[in-house]
Amino acid sequence: MTVPTNLIQVEYDQTGGSTSTNDLGMREMQALAYEKHDAQYLLLKAPPASGKSRALMFLALDKLYNQGLRKAIVAVPERAIGSSFASTDLKSHGFFADWNVFPEYNLCTPGGVDGKVDKFVEFLGSEADVLLCTHATLRFAFEKLDPSQFNGSVLAIDEFHHVSADESSQLGNVLRTVMAESDAHIIAMTGSYFRGDAIPVLEPSDEAKFDKVTYNYYQQLNGYEHLKSLGIGYHFYQGQYTSAISEVLDERKTIVHIPHVQSGESTKDKVREVDTIIDTIGTLLSTEPDTGIHLVKRHSDGVTIRVADLVNDDKAHRDKLVAYLRTVNEPDDLDLIIALGMAKEGFDWPFCEHALTVGYRGSLTEIIQIIGRATRDSEGKVHAQFTNLIAQPDADDEEVTIAVNNMLKAITASLLMEQVVAPNFNFRTKQSGDTTPTKPGELRVGGFKEPSTDRVQRAIDEDMTDFKATLFQDSKMIKAMPGNTDAEIMNTVFIPEVIRKRYPEFTEAEVEEFRQHVVTDSVIKNGDIVERDGMQFIRMSNQFVKVDDLHIDLIDTVNPFQHAFEILSKSVTAGVLAVVQSAIDGIKVEMTDEEAIVQYRKAQRFAEEHGRKPDHKSKDRIEKRMGEALIYLQKKMAEKQL
Repeated sequence: MTVPTNLIQVEYDQTGGSTSTNDLGMREMQALAYEKHDAQYLLLKAPPASGKSRALMFLALDKLYNQGLRKAIVAVPERAIGSSFASTDLKSHGFFADWNVFPEYNLCTPGGVDGKVDKFVEFLGSEADVLLCTHATLRFAFEKLDPSQFNGSVLAIDEFHHVSADESSQLGNVLRTVMAESDAHIIAMTGSYFRGDAIPVLEPSDEAKFDKVTYNYYQQLNGYEHLKSLGIGYHFYQGQYTSAISEVLDERKTIVHIPHVQSGESTKDKVREVDTIIDTIGTLLSTEPDTGIHLVKRHSDGVTIRVADLVNDDKAHRDKLVAYLRTVNEPDDLDLIIALGMAKEGFDWPFCEHALTVGYRGSLTEIIQIIGRATRDSEGKVHAQFTNLIAQPDADDEEVTIAVNNMLKAITASLLMEQVVAPNFNFRTKQSGDTTPTKPGELRVGGFKEPSTDRVQRAIDEDMTDFKATLFQDSKMIKAMPGNTDAEIMNTVFIPEVIRKRYPEFTEAEVEEFRQHVVTDSVIKNGDIVERDGMQFIRMSNQFVKVDDLHIDLIDTVNPFQHAFEILSKSVTAGVLAVVQSAIDGIKVEMTDEEAIVQYRKAQRFAEEHGRKPDHKSKDRIEKRMGEALIYLQKKMAEKQL
């Protein structure tokens, strides 16, 4: 196995701004959300550990005490997350009321669904004002209720990306019906609004009804007091992952997510996989009967560590272990968690330093959530690490195409994170003769088109991460990103295609404005800005350009997404890269008329420079694509003449 450097390594300023509180006891994100407390429909997008659960408490209490609503219903995806919304003292920190959940209406407890549904129905007619339940309980209870019974209520849905615009989504149908047939208020919260499949969370017409509060990963991490850096790395193995996991496990506080049993990386025996991981770490001494925690003497230093096995699905074991995890509040209480489907969304272990995931996760949402397990701020924790241990494609493997496809998807996930965890810039048009000093975080670009409408500005302010998630899941973009397509084609043809699909209401002028922002933002974030002799330079495509000389035409010639692939090429063998390239070349790439026209213009310039037409059989991928465009256009012309 080759162990590469991190694809992403970001340093933060430790300002403390995201963890300090105001006079009402609100952190930075919570105060931003509270400014929208009058909104009937509010969508709160903020990363793990930013305090969404307490933000909901502030918002719901204001609606109950000051806006005339009678009920607050909080729905979470699984029982374990319910503890984040337990009764909380808010008054002693400056707020006007405490958050109280009566035990009989905390339905995130062990037990059957039927009894909880009855309790849900009972709650709506009771004097109690707060109910806590799972998404499943909400769905089943809704089947027994008329939507009008939600009148006067605020319905809060945690991990809102579980909703889907697809007609088969039961939770999505509940939400749409409540919005259409009651006066209920909706508070939707998520750390990753994009889903990871092609289905949107909400249809544009429904989403437009929501006020939005967006608090990004960079704001969160840069405002921490202790955490200084975040690293994201991909490590490759051959054979079975259990033989390689020792090379990425160390003495840090770690959550290990083993692969799904149905995945290619799984050995199909999850219990044996856990035993092998424990044997790799050390010697199992005993298991605490009251907590289910394993005590393991570590090989490396002889220290006894505490290991939680969440893969074991014995109900008695799982219940007491989950109960113990809720009480963990000191670093010595826990050292390692081994999990399969748990310990992702909403799971809070602030001392976790390393999220180690085996196998590709099919959803970008899932990757974001897993990374969030390690990015909580905690005293003594200066670095957070996400490691993805994935199978290295083998040319002799019949499933090589699938393996290559998974690798490319994994790398595109890292590209998304590179966009999410880096600082944002404000881009402005560079005017001729303008010598006004730039503001902090502002860059001026020649030829840049600033947003001319509110809806483009909203897309930039509120949807940029979600759009890039869509971009990184587009099959054409995934194939193009490693450098298989000319950068100008990718930037001016492929990206606009994705924009038009996501924002069908945009005019062509708006598409171009948003496109320029997406491309410029991506190129700048993937470049290195340095200062020399009092002037700022940015490294783009292995050349340094003065920041003052930036122009949109220059930016459009740069592949915004090649950084991670450049590091990848240094981290795997030439043979593996050949396998990757072969798999990509074996996939038929269709061409649109729009791309063909742009390629034709480039082919003309190529012919002027080289004295010949580009060859569609060339080993140079860029020349080959230009040659294919000429053949495509010849075919089109022939069809018109028939």
